[in-house]
Amino acid sequence: MPTLLAEHIENVPLVDHHVHGCWLAAPDRARFENGLNEANTEPLADFDSAFDSQLGFAVRAHCAPLLGLPRHVDADTYWSRRSRHSEDALARLFLSHAKVSDWLVDTGFGDGVADLDVVADLSEGYVHEIVRLESVAEAAAAADEDYASAFTRILEERAATAIATKTILAYRGGFDGDLTEPTAAEVAQAASRWRDSGAPRLTDRVLLRFGLYQALRLGKPLQFHVGFGDRDCDLHKANPLYLLDFLRTSGDTPIMLLHCYPYEREAGYLAQAFNNVYLDGGLAINYLGARSAPLIGRLLEMAPFRKILYSSDAFGPAELHYLGARLWRDGLRCVLEGFVAARQWSEADAIRVIDLIAHGNANRVYALA
Repeated sequence: MPTLLAEHIENVPLVDHHVHGCWLAAPDRARFENGLNEANTEPLADFDSAFDSQLGFAVRAHCAPLLGLPRHVDADTYWSRRSRHSEDALARLFLSHAKVSDWLVDTGFGDGVADLDVVADLSEGYVHEIVRLESVAEAAAAADEDYASAFTRILEERAATAIATKTILAYRGGFDGDLTEPTAAEVAQAASRWRDSGAPRLTDRVLLRFGLYQALRLGKPLQFHVGFGDRDCDLHKANPLYLLDFLRTSGDTPIMLLHCYPYEREAGYLAQAFNNVYLDGGLAINYLGARSAPLIGRLLEMAPFRKILYSSDAFGPAELHYLGARLWRDGLRCVLEGFVAARQWSEADAIRVIDLIAHGNANRVYALA
């Protein structure tokens, strides 16, 4: 018989505080399997299959039953059954079973995936936009006005209806190096160089730094991709400890450390060290699959419980939007039942912490309720 703790975890509504849209068009099998691989930016090798990975096993274990198949069904049968459904129908199925009340959507990479309105329709949940700073910079570079003025104007316009900002600095040189605020002259010179180059992608560290401080002035939560991502991200430069000096000058603006693996312990220390720092284990929970419970346990080691949030960071296959929630519920139950069984935690305290991580902390930080 399920315990009160298990029942509570199974049914608690979640706030997914960092997610992307799901696919709109049905993929072929190669594209689907590539969608189950985060790190590789090239098509998988001919000998390889994403189904033979922790995430692939999780798809077969947890998503197959929602398609009327037994757990652990073989990959070919899963793909055959999946292919009978439209991507729209799959999204409605998987997103609804995630039991997410609010989706905070990063719209910085939107090609071929559902936008805010479509996510709201597919999930029947509330959606909120996260503005990517690098997208604002690219729009400012294309504007026919002073770069700094254009950036500030565009950021304020987009932030008026958005809930947070986000930076992918980890993909644009990493955290190590100068993160102080540049001077107006440095910004003007860097913007001129970028515009003259014609390059569409922002890589200039001066302008990346400028965006961070404009986001701090805005005051809305600022999300950082941290740690694990595709191989365009130099993993060793995505250690959040490199952000220490920046965090010391970040004031009261909430700093949200996303994903964090394999630096979840470092992120937990920062969450304890700074009143305005928060973290989650999104993205990695999906890719660790059956090993996601130990990650969740490490999130609960050093970080204050009022500083931990839930996210899936799902992008592409709708299975990922569901699996983030499914594996989080299973992993958290495993960890907390162990604490309670060892008489280190009471069941009442465990249930209270579940509510904090599931939605309470996000509601407070993002002023959702």
